[in-house]
Amino acid sequence: MAETDTLRIPVATLEPFVARIFEAAGCSPAEAARVARYLVAANLTGHDSHGVVRVPRYVEMLANGGVIADRTVETVFENDAMAVIDGRMGLGQTVAPQAVEIGIAKALAGGAAVIALRNAGHIGRVGDWAELAATRGLISIHFVNAHGSVLVAPFGGAERRFSTAPFCVGVPRAGQAPVVLDFATSLVAEGKVLVASNGGKPIPADALIGADGAVSGDPRLLYGEIDGTDRRDARKGPGAIRAFGDHKGSGLALMCELLGGVLTGNGPAGPVAPEQPGQPRVFRNGMLSIYLAPAYFGSAAEFDAAAQAYIDFVRAARPATSDGQVLVPGEPEARARAERGAHGVPMPRAAWDSILAAATRLGVPAP
Repeated sequence: MAETDTLRIPVATLEPFVARIFEAAGCSPAEAARVARYLVAANLTGHDSHGVVRVPRYVEMLANGGVIADRTVETVFENDAMAVIDGRMGLGQTVAPQAVEIGIAKALAGGAAVIALRNAGHIGRVGDWAELAATRGLISIHFVNAHGSVLVAPFGGAERRFSTAPFCVGVPRAGQAPVVLDFATSLVAEGKVLVASNGGKPIPADALIGADGAVSGDPRLLYGEIDGTDRRDARKGPGAIRAFGDHKGSGLALMCELLGGVLTGNGPAGPVAPEQPGQPRVFRNGMLSIYLAPAYFGSAAEFDAAAQAYIDFVRAARPATSDGQVLVPGEPEARARAERGAHGVPMPRAAWDSILAAATRLGVPAP
């Protein structure tokens, strides 16, 4: 991608602009600001796939009833150690933190908690929820699925069966940023294909697979024809995303579907009933989260010291190349935050034009 095809948008410009779009789309000022903050935060960490490139899609879902503004979660069942939470199709950046706070409170009170969230809109970057738990001193583990988003072929297959099924673990560290492992079990997240289709960073040449079993890095295999359009619909493509790590990623994706989808009551990725005219697209996130308080397993200070000693041992490994460096999960995101916070969020021009088009349709002036 040529440098002239990339803009740098300052955070001070981008975040309030996105908030104005969501207010115009029907969200309260508080919710609009929250959604904008989390989307821009994803960009700041380098996870553009879960950042503001999602704005046109979220706005469309608000318009057609696929998600509903300003929802409060419903507690379907709970006891001291667990809860089943219904997101009532609220925006993920609203209902996911509500569910996380319930899990935090239970884990702080009893040492551990399991929270099943279902019927949530797209919950964004799952690492946000691990980081939220870590700020309260808690370890968290998250299995996520998306019903109605059948995108990924299982190992050995050439047809879609899984969602991108994210998996995430967060471990707090006293006085430092937490260690956060957060990845899609697909070779790339669907959002990364979305970014590539809008002129952003290309995806690997073997990230997608066609019905004939041939691998490709062409986003049209997922979306169908994209030339001259500013919207993407993954249901129109003939191919699928591949699972990462062959049988390992495929197996972990299956577990995310069984735990984040089936156990929560959200429903696995598919099969999906045929869409009816005038009805919103079927899409909902499910997330099974486990929260653990280190203090209940011994001494929190001892855990932190031992964990930090081991992290230091890992990072001290001899680099494989002369200019290489061993990093632990969360460090690339911290570096991206510093660089992008100082110099602005890089934005492919096509992606920015798509956001501007959504704003224009809502009567929101461009910054």
